[in-house]
Amino acid sequence: MGNAQKSVADLKIGEKGTICCFKDKDMSLKLLEMGCLPGSEVKLCCKAPLGDPICIMVSGYNLSLRMDEASTIMLR
Repeated sequence: MGNAQKSVADLKIGEKGTICCFKDKDMSLKLLEMGCLPGSEVKLCCKAPLGDPICIMVSGYNLSLRMDEASTIMLR
């Protein structure tokens, strides 16, 4: 994958990743309050028929996010 960093929006259904940081400072506060903490594992559970929104499993529960929100959550 090289130096390109992957975001939650890049995951395929069933794929997992570990949150490392956020791209958008304003959005990060909202995401932190919803349990998207750095070091947490996320798994993409499903996508809406048109691909937006998506559902991820994080901190023991399912969370629905828009793709623009998911693209701000960076994975390592």
